[in-house]
Amino acid sequence: IEVQRGGTQTTVQDWPGRTGHWDVGVPPSGPMDDRSFRLANLLVGNPEGTAGLEITLDGPTLRFGSDTLVALTGAPVEAWLDENPLPAWESVLVPGGAVLRIGRTQGPGFRCYLAVRGGIGVPDYLGSKSTFTLGRFGGHAGRSLQPGDMLPVTPPDPDGPAARVRPEHRPQFSSEWEISVLSGPHGAPDFFTEEDIEIFFATEWEIHFNSARTGVRLIGPKPAWAREDGGEAGLHPSNIHDNAYAVGTIDFTGNMPVILGPDGPSLGGFVCPATIIEAERWKIGQLRPGDRVRFVPTTHEEARRRLAAAQAALGQLEFTTPTPP
Repeated sequence: IEVQRGGTQTTVQDWPGRTGHWDVGVPPSGPMDDRSFRLANLLVGNPEGTAGLEITLDGPTLRFGSDTLVALTGAPVEAWLDENPLPAWESVLVPGGAVLRIGRTQGPGFRCYLAVRGGIGVPDYLGSKSTFTLGRFGGHAGRSLQPGDMLPVTPPDPDGPAARVRPEHRPQFSSEWEISVLSGPHGAPDFFTEEDIEIFFATEWEIHFNSARTGVRLIGPKPAWAREDGGEAGLHPSNIHDNAYAVGTIDFTGNMPVILGPDGPSLGGFVCPATIIEAERWKIGQLRPGDRVRFVPTTHEEARRRLAAAQAALGQLEFTTPTPP
């Protein structure tokens, strides 16, 4: 695949990413919306973790050197295969020489995903093909795609099953989100007041424009805090001695909360009052600047039930004849 235009930030990712190195500070990376990413792979007959493209805000222009099968999922976006509209959430045959142009996501949602039969054949780095742009490794040359890049596809085989995802089985995008979380690890009364925690869950937080794969900043009320400072850990009451973070943890860096993303830090010295459950972590990748989000507390048992249901929903594909160009 020849990259004629890279878009705002188009990177190679695989799922679950670069696991097993979090203890030495290497983040997992991988797709921010893993549900849309995994569905795209299943649509073209790949294992759900196969390397594909994550497209942020404004998409690339790609020329295909051979016949293959592709699927576009994620946030609604206009896309054209030569001069024909490319349907989303289903397999599409792409003839060799065709040019795919992916436009700009208009909302709701922020990222879309492109899977190619056989996957993107970049080398593994620490066991994954995912791009970590801050570390400059993984993916294609450790960076976002640029004009002139050539992406190997392995193998370029258009044959095999095709499928579509029915609308009721697709992730639902919105400008007003509800995201389920587990409380902690840092709460009231040690770090926050009881009223702080009530306000945290009652607030419609606004997504800050300065957000990225490292973290999504939130705009909202400042906590009153249960203490005057961080003691030995620092002058601000949000400061604590360094502790491990999880992807999806909501981290108060001073008075501003940040949802830690898949390229974020593995540890730090700030309090975290809640953590997004795994089944709803895909929503982080679709939060658009200006969107509103409320966090809803849930239980470990409910989190496990939702994860099992989400995994079962990935298999709800309708197998069809591939859509011709």
